[in-house]
Amino acid sequence: MEILKISSKSNPNSVAGAIAGLVKENNKAEMQAIGAGALNQAVKAVAIARGFVAPAGVDLVCIPAFAEVEVEGENRTGMKLIIESRK
Repeated sequence: MEILKISSKSNPNSVAGAIAGLVKENNKAEMQAIGAGALNQAVKAVAIARGFVAPAGVDLVCIPAFAEVEVEGENRTGMKLIIESRK
């Protein structure tokens, strides 16, 4: 499954659309964010995506976890957000 990589410059509405599409296809989406700004955009996107899928009777659940990510040859700790649908 595709992992959405979120930065502090990511547009939450665009990310929310991607989340909604992945959840409709797979009942699951996964995002990675490194840094406070990126995590902020990711959480906004989850909230917006909930609004997109709610009219269809779908509720989203967000499971946060830590993730080790390699950036330019250096290991960094980021956040992984697993989004699942609950009907």
